[in-house]
Amino acid sequence: MQQTNWHVITGAPCSGKTAVIRKLEKLGYPVVHEVARAYIDERLQNGESIARIKADILSFERHILYKKIAIEQSLLKEETVFLDRAVPDSIGYYILEGLDPDDAIQKSKLWRYKNIFFFARIPFEKDPVRSEDDKTASRIDGLLKESYRMLGYEIIVVPLGSVNARVNFILNHL
Repeated sequence: MQQTNWHVITGAPCSGKTAVIRKLEKLGYPVVHEVARAYIDERLQNGESIARIKADILSFERHILYKKIAIEQSLLKEETVFLDRAVPDSIGYYILEGLDPDDAIQKSKLWRYKNIFFFARIPFEKDPVRSEDDKTASRIDGLLKESYRMLGYEIIVVPLGSVNARVNFILNHL
């Protein structure tokens, strides 16, 4: 396991992660945008439906896991980088879908992240990329916390607040 200077921003769907990642990027920090969102957006633009994209859920989750691994392998471990979700998030999503999480668990041990910033939930809003509902988002929240804790991470909960307040909270914890 290699220690990194990477900071993970994670939490349930619709918790404000993307807005904070975009703000950090505007401030000049290197960021990695959420792999699943980018992949789904791309396929939706090609005319596919969410149901079609996730028809083979194992292939979908495996694709997301291995894309995250490839991206993380390309990063310098010494560089300060903010990740919108990281490899361990796949553990929670595998469990959510009833899949065996062993591969995701093993791949989550490749790197050690500097901080895990876990976003408190905000009221759930549906969008074209989200296939979840509020109940599922709540379950994902718990599964993600469990995933990081089982890997020995201390979770830093980012409280509700404006984008700027959340960015300041994160930067004050670096």
